[in-house]
Amino acid sequence: MKALLRSDACLACSPSTPLSSPSSSSSTSSSWIHLRSLLIITSSTPVRDRGGLRSPWTRMKRKHPLSFQQWINLFSPDGKLQDKVKLLKRVRNGGIEPGIRAEVWPFLLGVYDLSSTEAERNESRARRREEYEKLRERCLRLLRGGSDDGHQELKKTAGGSHARYPSSEEATPVTPACAVEDYAKWQRIIRLDALRAEWVPSSGKGHHTAEAARGAAEAVGLKDYEDLEPCRVHHAARLVAVLEAYAIYDPEIGYCQGMGDLLSPIAAVVEDDSEAFWCFAGFMRRARHNFRLDEAGIRRQLGVVARIIRHRDAALFRHLERHRAADCAFAYRMVVVLLRRELSFEQTLCLWEVLWADQAAVHAGVRQRRASPPTEDLLLYAIAACVLQRRKLIIEEDGGAEEILRECNALAGRLDVWRLLDEAHDLVLSLHGKI
Repeated sequence: MKALLRSDACLACSPSTPLSSPSSSSSTSSSWIHLRSLLIITSSTPVRDRGGLRSPWTRMKRKHPLSFQQWINLFSPDGKLQDKVKLLKRVRNGGIEPGIRAEVWPFLLGVYDLSSTEAERNESRARRREEYEKLRERCLRLLRGGSDDGHQELKKTAGGSHARYPSSEEATPVTPACAVEDYAKWQRIIRLDALRAEWVPSSGKGHHTAEAARGAAEAVGLKDYEDLEPCRVHHAARLVAVLEAYAIYDPEIGYCQGMGDLLSPIAAVVEDDSEAFWCFAGFMRRARHNFRLDEAGIRRQLGVVARIIRHRDAALFRHLERHRAADCAFAYRMVVVLLRRELSFEQTLCLWEVLWADQAAVHAGVRQRRASPPTEDLLLYAIAACVLQRRKLIIEEDGGAEEILRECNALAGRLDVWRLLDEAHDLVLSLHGKI
């Protein structure tokens, strides 16, 4: 409910609210609400692939992506990864061939342990599928009107979710008195967002008949889709199914606008709903703090971006200070949806899988002596690199915080993802231990 109320508040705020305030705590709060509104308003027009831009796959400095044959060769006869370091290194350096992303991503997102055998993964897959189906059953009961049983189901799920998150991010159980009310509001917003979601077919997938799309929509109670193509209706129905299940799985966060931006690329690549759900849940374990009411996680990340800029370009940082933009609030949208609105669909997939590989390498204890070390915060270095790319324009225009925000928003569709990652890794290497 908290996350939803935050979205409601931002939709009602005035667009004239200043982006930053020198002293007042109330005006500071208003500025963060205003930024959330900017995220939602600007996200209604997705960035499309632009034929005039250089393909992200043509960067000479980029190494080859992980191929199907290399992927197969990484496994032992019993289906166990023989060299997880090699896997993570290849993905960090070159990404993944599109045809095997659906197989590799669950390993990067913690759905499957990097040391698991094929038999263990099959057992885990069956167990997770059963749990996902139970979540969907609870969604359908609530869709049919809710009941006291529905209250109890939400309470049970909330109470049982603690083991899935680190202690600092544990889900707080909701009270039965507000569960159905909250869920009904989440459902309404989820449906609206799903119908507006960007959809790009991945690797030739996405051929659905009108009848199949209509059946998928009816199964989740999706309406008002008559003007959409069958493939988009089917995709929207899948988003609804997974996001509703996640709202029950993690009721403290529930649903907040922006989460659909994170799920849509995963759902486009991973065709199975259960597998897509668990990949999304793995992604959200790392991104859920972006959707907390207190926004402490977002503030921490913006603080890291500010420190990176300060250490790398003192002149630019002094310029930001003069314009009361040293908190880097202009990068808010980049942080919340992980540069999804600044990159094309394919570039987003490239960036995210490299970020996931970096995070997996940190958890696996991987070290690289001559290359930039893996970090949990590669995204923040990439965002800082975005800002540094625009330093000349930012300084020459000498505008205020809102002008800097517009300059950053103008990055949409203009970024080379592999150049960006090169520069982010350079920042990690040069500033490692200083941030």
